Amino acid sequence: MKLVIVESPTKAKTISKFLGSDYKVVSSFGHVMDLPKSNMGIDIENGTFEPHYIVSRDKTKKVKELKDDAKKAKEIYFATDEDREGEAISWHLAELFKTKEKDVQRLVFHEITKHALEEALKHPRPLDMHLVDAQQARRVLDRLVGYELSPLLWKKVARGLSAGRVQSVTVRLIVEREREIKAFVPQEYWTLDGLFTPDKKQIFEARLEQIKGKKLGKFDLATQQHTDDVVKDLKNATYAVKTLEAKKAASKPSAPYRTSTLQQEANHRLGMSSKQTMRVAQQLYEGIDLGPEGHTGLITYMRTDSVNLSDKFIQEARAHIKEAFGAPYLPEQPRIFKSTAKGAQEAHEAIRPSDPARAPELIKKYLDAQQYKLYDLIWRRAVATQMSDAELQKTTVDIEAKNYIFRANGQMVTFDGYLKLYPTKMKDTELPALKEGQALTCTQLKPEQHYTEPPARYSDATLVKALEEYGIGRPSTYAPTISTVEDRGYVIRDEQKRLAPTDIAGVVTDLLAEHFPTIVDYQFTARMEQDLDEIAEGNKEWKPMIKEFYGPFHETIEQKTEELKRSDVLNAREIGIDPVSGKPISARVGRFGPFVQIGTKDDKEKPKFASLKKNQHIETITLEEALQLLTLPKTLGTDSDGNDIVVSIGRFGPYVKVGSNYYSIKQDDPYTLALPRALEIIKEKKEAEANKIIHDFKNAGIQVLNGRYGPYITDGKKNAKIPKDKEPKDLTEEECVQLLKDAPEKKRHFTRKQKTTA
Repeated sequence: MKLVIVESPTKAKTISKFLGSDYKVVSSFGHVMDLPKSNMGIDIENGTFEPHYIVSRDKTKKVKELKDDAKKAKEIYFATDEDREGEAISWHLAELFKTKEKDVQRLVFHEITKHALEEALKHPRPLDMHLVDAQQARRVLDRLVGYELSPLLWKKVARGLSAGRVQSVTVRLIVEREREIKAFVPQEYWTLDGLFTPDKKQIFEARLEQIKGKKLGKFDLATQQHTDDVVKDLKNATYAVKTLEAKKAASKPSAPYRTSTLQQEANHRLGMSSKQTMRVAQQLYEGIDLGPEGHTGLITYMRTDSVNLSDKFIQEARAHIKEAFGAPYLPEQPRIFKSTAKGAQEAHEAIRPSDPARAPELIKKYLDAQQYKLYDLIWRRAVATQMSDAELQKTTVDIEAKNYIFRANGQMVTFDGYLKLYPTKMKDTELPALKEGQALTCTQLKPEQHYTEPPARYSDATLVKALEEYGIGRPSTYAPTISTVEDRGYVIRDEQKRLAPTDIAGVVTDLLAEHFPTIVDYQFTARMEQDLDEIAEGNKEWKPMIKEFYGPFHETIEQKTEELKRSDVLNAREIGIDPVSGKPISARVGRFGPFVQIGTKDDKEKPKFASLKKNQHIETITLEEALQLLTLPKTLGTDSDGNDIVVSIGRFGPYVKVGSNYYSIKQDDPYTLALPRALEIIKEKKEAEANKIIHDFKNAGIQVLNGRYGPYITDGKKNAKIPKDKEPKDLTEEECVQLLKDAPEKKRHFTRKQKTTA
């Protein structure tokens, strides 16, 4: 038996279809070894920075199975993905099997097809220890930063926070963009468009372009008065075509997708997040069940920064284009693309379909909606790269009146070329047939006021683009980085699904920028990525690089842990003065998030505070908004028994309290809630509670209740189902006691402490 090990069960299923009965294909389910969670797991004391890997607790059983298979195998092939993570997985497996480095047979392929596997089996290669070293360097680096910087954030800011080499720089990008938006001051400007016609039938639009021979800048028409003066001056003016220029132009197809451009376009065109895009792309790569064809990989490996296309694909795509669209759509020569991304590896391929003849509509019935949309996008983009240019006719017309020039631009697609398969937002703008000197009639002048707009918040697409431009992270890190900063509470999604920073993100970014500037420095982070690339290429040793970084970093950690006070980090932004007490009102970030407070800790009375609403921020909240927040808790009046009715906001949201009873508010605003409505809410809640109780055996402490899934019996500790032949309202106390006695105990949920064992 020949053993082939991959990292994914779906990939194993697809590969096994192409190999004979001599082969057994198994999955490791990702990494089987990693650094321990309970301690640093790196030899810092001796300065070797050697990582101490252990078998992951959830992989113990899987490792035993893999070892048993390895003992029975005549040959072992390691077929994990060809990137740093994949190489590290194969290396760990070889270490567990005690396979000598010279005996390791590594299978390399960029698509999961019969042809690709056959070629890989003909040419197995040894382990690439340079890739392994680069993965180790990244893992050690990220562990050092995370395990030393995060505890400092817990002490100086709030528990549960985390910092990371790429994560913290990403948060800084988002925070700085938000501050740009908030600091933005709109600037007014005007445009003047005219509607023109040569024959009172064909009307086209042109924009004022020049005044007295000077091309208008964006802010040259800065006010309504200036614009009105121009309109007044043009009253009764005569208009004529001054110049007319027509020329042919060509539009070339874009390069095939790499990881970052796929994430950007899937976000723009399909509304998919980076995480969704990579999850679906993984499914397409590892294999989809195509019915009679069985499991088949539909695209090449989706973590790549290359736009290179194989000769095989180019020839197959050209054959498909000629057959499907005809000779005019096939250029004379194949189109070759070169990567411009930093650190791009040309040995890899772009993201493309494994078979260009497998058009999306042919396999649509085997794919879910997202799989189909993403495959369709990848297929169209890749095949379109080998199609003819689109041919355009562009026309520019200048219209003269007095000292003013209006300009109209027309464009017509005369041959669609690649646009037939991969349409863009390019629009036809047809102008009437004109000639120089021809008189025109202006039917209307349309002045329009504009204001400059602030930069938009980052979307997944624009953030990935920014990270790539700065050289921060690599294809495999973009999607998980965005997910991490979301999961850690540093960003939230707004109504347009764009990324908005939370207040805690601003506090952490400012702390790191002031005291650990290199950690959030864009150029420094990019240089570290370049160092990792150098290690992967065998041009640099990884341990000296770690040592050079760690010394100064650790020294700063120790210094700041000693020097920094929590109050220095979480100092207040004073908003104004409370008109009642005369005390200062400030906005702060605390253990449970942002809040406003009256007074200071030095006052005799304990300061009063209130949490901010979801859409409020400590940097922008006003005095009026803060005063409203501080009105709670508020006594609205009393009930018929003389109990105070208090409205406030607690851990689980707004509520009304009467005596010791709490009633949650869902639809009403606690800040504007009045006594009559509060009494209605209390009445409604009491009635709902009464309807919930079928029986109340107070002496036994047992109730029969209407629950979410139907009636049940409870004593507060155990719940019991009611037999189908019993009516809940007819149950006796004795029957309820017996049913609870017979009911199974509630399951207890607990987490065992992880053992640190090699």
